[in-house]
Amino acid sequence: MRALLLFTVLASVSGCTCHSTSANEVGVLTRKVAPFGKKGVQDEVYAPGATYFFAFGTTDWHAFETRLQNLKMAKDGEPVDDVEFKTVDGNDISVDVTVAWRIEPAKAPIVLQRVGASTAAVRDILVRPAARAYVRDALNRLRSEDFYQADKRYQAAEEGRRLLADALAPEGVVVEQVILGEHRFNPQYELVIREKKLAEQNAEKLKSEALAAAEGSKRNLETAKGEVNQLIAKAQGELQRVKLAADSSLVQSSNEAEAILIEAKANALAIEKRNAALAGQGGRTMVKLRIAEALQGKHIVLVPSGKGATVQTLDVNSLVSKMAADKALSK
Repeated sequence: MRALLLFTVLASVSGCTCHSTSANEVGVLTRKVAPFGKKGVQDEVYAPGATYFFAFGTTDWHAFETRLQNLKMAKDGEPVDDVEFKTVDGNDISVDVTVAWRIEPAKAPIVLQRVGASTAAVRDILVRPAARAYVRDALNRLRSEDFYQADKRYQAAEEGRRLLADALAPEGVVVEQVILGEHRFNPQYELVIREKKLAEQNAEKLKSEALAAAEGSKRNLETAKGEVNQLIAKAQGELQRVKLAADSSLVQSSNEAEAILIEAKANALAIEKRNAALAGQGGRTMVKLRIAEALQGKHIVLVPSGKGATVQTLDVNSLVSKMAADKALSK
């Protein structure tokens, strides 16, 4: 039974030719003879990973890769085809460029008709020259110094990708990314740029150091101001304390002096009045009273100054009592 089936299959395909596609390919059929259909490149796209049978000698077959392709245009590549151009300020420069691209599967018949019969042909005939032109148009808008700034290089690369994608989309090619690699100036200009960048870095370093020193001085000044203000506040507090103590002492001394003065005036007035009193008849009487008080209780003996032996005694106590009684009666 198996032998009969194999014989039938071989008999059916003996007048046919077969074409296959790999997992990353699509196929495009071209009919050389078409008695019942369209002659030439067919619009149908044959899916990846399959085998197809056609009448022998009536068709041509072309397969295109659909996976992402990387076109590297570099000084160290084969061939050497890095992108060379002039910057806005007139310096010659060359840049290594990598273009990530792929064929759009649905447009494989258009690629075959307009560009080439293989993926390699599309790369060499279309992608490489277009990339050189459009990427150069994007890059020659930069100044020489811009190549040392990553953001400006990225913007230029994205602009090159956009220009290239717009140009190749109608041809069935999708541009995914444009990557800028190493760039090279004229050696003499490269040296000038390097020295300039070094000088700018040194200037920035000195500027940063000067700024740091200024900030340090500012901090030190603020610290010193704080310390001085603290000392001033302390001195003012001490001055206020001493002033208050002095004011208190002055008030106390003034009060004491005023009291002493009043007391002195009172004493002086009393003395003055007493002296005035003593200067009159009453003063003499008072003196007598004071003498009497002093002699009260004492015995006084009178000794005659003449000759004779007669001794007489005087009762001073009685005398003083009498004098006091006389004075009281006179008042």
